[in-house]
Amino acid sequence: MSTTLPLFWHLSSANKKERLDASVKLVSALEHFQSKFVPKESAETSEDEEDGKEFKSDGLDALNAQDVSYSIRRLIRGLASPRESSRLGFAVALTELLSRIDTVTCSQIVKLIIESSKTQGSMTGQEERDMLFARLFGLTAVIQSGLLLRESTLPSSSTAAADLDSYKEVLAQLLALGEKKSWLRESVWWSIGLAVDALTASDVSWKNEAVEATISAVYTEVKAWTPEKVALTLKLQAAYPSRDWKKLLAPTFKNADLLSTGNLTTLARILKESDADEDQEADVPKSGSWKPQVHFVWDMLLDQVLPKAEGERAAKGSFPEFFRIVVDESLFASTSSPERKYWGFQIFQKALPRVSADDMPMLFTKNFMRSWINHLSNSDRYLHKAARQVATDIQNVVKGNPRIGFSLILQLTGVNGSRQFDKLTKTKTVESILTSMDNEGIKSYIDYLLKQVDDEPSSETTDIQALNTRRAWVIEQLAALIRNGAIPKDDAWIQTILDWLTVHGLFIPTKRSEKSAILALRSVPTPAFSEELRKNCRDRLLGCLAELTAQAALVKEGDKTAKVAAVASDGRFWVSRVLSTIEELEKDSKHVRPLSEVDEDDAELRQKARQVLARLKDVPEERREAARGIELLLSSTLLHQYCTEGDEEDADTEALESCIDGASRMFPAESKKGKKSRKSMGEDKGKEKELPAPIDVLVDAVIGFLEKGTAYMRAVANQVFALLSGAVQESTIDLILTQLERRDPDELMADEDEDVEMDGEEEDQEGGEAEDDESSSSSSDDDQDEDEDEEVDEEADLELRRKIEEALRVNGISAATGESDDESEEELMDDDQMLAIDEQLAAAFKARASEKGRRKDVDAQREATHFKNRVLDLIDVFVKKQPTSPLIIRLIFPLVELIVGTGPDEKQLADKATGILRNRIGKSKEVPTSISKEDAAKTLEELHTLARKASTGDVLTTLNQCSIYLSRVLLHNEASEVVQKAYRESLTDFVARKASRLNPPFIDDFVKRFPQAAWSIRDDLVKAPGDALNGFRQAQAFHFVSTLVNQLQALGDRKPEILAFMPKLRQAILDVLTNACTGESSLTPAHAKEILKLALLGVRQTKRFTSSIEEASSIWEPSKWSELSLKLASSDRFKSSVGLQAMCKQLVQLLQDSGTAGAKASGKDKAAAKRKASEVAAEDAEEGAASGKKAKHKKARKEKSS
Repeated sequence: MSTTLPLFWHLSSANKKERLDASVKLVSALEHFQSKFVPKESAETSEDEEDGKEFKSDGLDALNAQDVSYSIRRLIRGLASPRESSRLGFAVALTELLSRIDTVTCSQIVKLIIESSKTQGSMTGQEERDMLFARLFGLTAVIQSGLLLRESTLPSSSTAAADLDSYKEVLAQLLALGEKKSWLRESVWWSIGLAVDALTASDVSWKNEAVEATISAVYTEVKAWTPEKVALTLKLQAAYPSRDWKKLLAPTFKNADLLSTGNLTTLARILKESDADEDQEADVPKSGSWKPQVHFVWDMLLDQVLPKAEGERAAKGSFPEFFRIVVDESLFASTSSPERKYWGFQIFQKALPRVSADDMPMLFTKNFMRSWINHLSNSDRYLHKAARQVATDIQNVVKGNPRIGFSLILQLTGVNGSRQFDKLTKTKTVESILTSMDNEGIKSYIDYLLKQVDDEPSSETTDIQALNTRRAWVIEQLAALIRNGAIPKDDAWIQTILDWLTVHGLFIPTKRSEKSAILALRSVPTPAFSEELRKNCRDRLLGCLAELTAQAALVKEGDKTAKVAAVASDGRFWVSRVLSTIEELEKDSKHVRPLSEVDEDDAELRQKARQVLARLKDVPEERREAARGIELLLSSTLLHQYCTEGDEEDADTEALESCIDGASRMFPAESKKGKKSRKSMGEDKGKEKELPAPIDVLVDAVIGFLEKGTAYMRAVANQVFALLSGAVQESTIDLILTQLERRDPDELMADEDEDVEMDGEEEDQEGGEAEDDESSSSSSDDDQDEDEDEEVDEEADLELRRKIEEALRVNGISAATGESDDESEEELMDDDQMLAIDEQLAAAFKARASEKGRRKDVDAQREATHFKNRVLDLIDVFVKKQPTSPLIIRLIFPLVELIVGTGPDEKQLADKATGILRNRIGKSKEVPTSISKEDAAKTLEELHTLARKASTGDVLTTLNQCSIYLSRVLLHNEASEVVQKAYRESLTDFVARKASRLNPPFIDDFVKRFPQAAWSIRDDLVKAPGDALNGFRQAQAFHFVSTLVNQLQALGDRKPEILAFMPKLRQAILDVLTNACTGESSLTPAHAKEILKLALLGVRQTKRFTSSIEEASSIWEPSKWSELSLKLASSDRFKSSVGLQAMCKQLVQLLQDSGTAGAKASGKDKAAAKRKASEVAAEDAEEGAASGKKAKHKKARKEKSS
């Protein structure tokens, strides 16, 4: 007993592992005791008569060890314990124990369970619940242990462990328990199901009688139908199909098969567990309080209609009908409560992984989709989280099986869903599904979209507005496939989309071509596309090309694979592919015709462009990159002219002409052999000198693209310039920098006015031109801006009208309202009244004009800022692609001027320019070669001049980085004199000019980065403290020297120069400190300490380069440092700073130490030096230079005194 009692406590632990460990130990110990137990031949009274009488009736002690019988009784009584998890732990231990021992009968255990779980009227509600649960757990333990159907007999007895009576008793007790409390019914019937499963699998001699008893108890004695009874029926029908089930199920069900269509309505009512007020019939018992978990019967039903494993068994019934009637029209009905709909969502989640792609539409039924979309679209809905979980499960299913993605999208955007599903529900469900689909799924989706273009043949009348809306949605979806970077791209379906947009945006299909390689020609849309849809196709075509131009694709060239932007996997530009499609369509006059006829001039110009493009393909490899840039530029310009024909024809024609001109001159055609007069050759050369460089013409076209501001233009411009960057010249850089110059808003307005005049009488179409080149998103933004402008104009007009009416009213004239037509009452005004009105009206109109002018100024300035941002992108591309170009030098100062000259409304522009200078140029690992030293020197000088007057520290940091970069470039090109001169002048400005804006890092960074160049201005560095305005700048000047002295090892073999420099340094330090002692300078003790540290550093460095201590002493003259120590001690300012005197003594000590030059100090010397240093730190702390070091000072003083 003593070995098992402690184990019972851990059976109640909240920790599952502890409970299981305790159960294992308890059962093992009891098995051990039972194996050693020898039953007595005759019944004897126990030592304790009271205990003997108490347990005499159960008969456990006859065949079981005392520990075993005690444990059985205690485990059964423990099932009613409410403490922690005792019911779970005791039930597991009891089940395992009953399955291991064969010395008890089922009737014995059931009797103990019934007796120990009796309820009494005096019990509280909680105590009664504990007893009911104890009975349920105890009977379930009997079933799961196998004792209920055990055929073996007890040892040394013919009594069977289980019989039919005990089975009936367990069944009756469970049914009674289920009827007693409705909230226990589901658990009770689940246990009955376990008993039926065990009975089906067993071979007991009384099996048939038990089956009869079960059927009689379930269908004869219990008339009402519940979900639990449905679950048990499914089990029994599967196990005993030969029974007369039609009779047993009547009259509730019409057919023997529960899942037959005729039974589904009744089944739905039962499974809904509805109350009497919800449905007409009230034969469904109430199940008590609602539970969020769905009933276990649903898993059994889904196993019947949707078997998990193929070939496991054939599906019973029709799943579509089952889901429609039992789930959709029941749980998701418009009258269903949120609780029922919550069940419905869970059932959908259970069914989703089981459904095949063919059956997928059956899940997305009408009522389900309505409920799901409603709860998904609004976070305030009760079931919003459940709806979002459904969306997540759908996405996860597609990730596991991409082939099912297409079927899901069809349902989400189909009849029961919405084409704007993601927008309506504020999710990215459709988008996420698309990203998980494979190429085949994407192609299927594209085919589905293209089929939606035509009107349904079944419809008798065509709703044009609905058809156009559907077609606009198709266009948007096709563009979204390309726009979404997460969707895996494939050349085949991308080309299909581009071809379709090209055909319907630029041509009118007239006849089907079944064999055409262009899929869009295989059908002719009826009715034809509207002009608005065609324009939408053109806009989307340009938008798709913008995305593809910015994206990089893997291109295989031999054995190498490289990422190339703007091309397909075969290396061809996407723009070129679209042009090839256009050219093919222009030749196919049988099946398509162009939207508008092209005049001869335009046709000739396009032909020239195609000839130049053909010629660019034969360019030598060394010029291939520039040729590809021109090819992209020319192709993009030509395509843009196609897409904007009739809107901006003149402008695009001019741009195309300039591109052809630049390309032709940069890559001229091979001239035919023939005689040509020298005069004509001379004229040609003269003309070429007058013309701008071809690269300038091309880059000017690129800048023209940036002025348009559309996504297509920007993407093309950046890619073209990246390819052309290797051919950029000095004049090209000047052309780009010209765009960054600050212009007066009046000039910008004047330019706009000129453009308006050139456009002729098209003011009423204002804003339409810009829309042609923009995506729908930017178009909607523009429309919104225009609406806002119109609202502002209307408000301003109302204000103007009010002022005019006020002016008239002041002068006794009422505004014309149309209410009075009596001319006889009109009064004539005299001249004075007319003049007064004239002045007031003039003031009102003037105020209105000035308000409009201010608004135009703001708009023009904003547009100029956006344009400059795009130009800065070109500069960034150039610096990235050509880090060794000497032209980078020309970019630095204009960018600096841009940063300094921008106002607060152009902060983004200044930040971008700062990023280019600091990150792209300043951190470049490569430097230009073959630079113009004069230009670089001039730029460096201008930077230093500007740095001395820098407005902010941020600007000065940028100037510092630019100066370091230019210094590196000049030193790399052997122009050190220029660098030394610039920093020499800046050093003088820093120490001597009071208003200097330079900071110490500006000089210090130069000394750190370029010690060789800084060594050349060492004399200036040493003289600088003497010229300094105050103590702070003296200390900083010495800090520069300290930085230089620290890097003497990096100078190489300069021993004579170093030894000649040290006396100058010694004298400079002595002079400054001596003057400080006499009060001639404002040097503080903290500054003096840093200067003396430099002196100590100089002595140590000197000892490294001298051959004897005497030579080092002759350079640093120890006697003068002793004198300085005395002066510091007698100085009013420094006498309390004993650390300074100690440092002087330490310096003298260093010069008196014996040993060869460069020899390392002994361990004792090191200890002494460390002690000296601690003393110096302690004394310095005493001065109060750093208040945080006072505790350390006291500690050092204690150590010193000890």
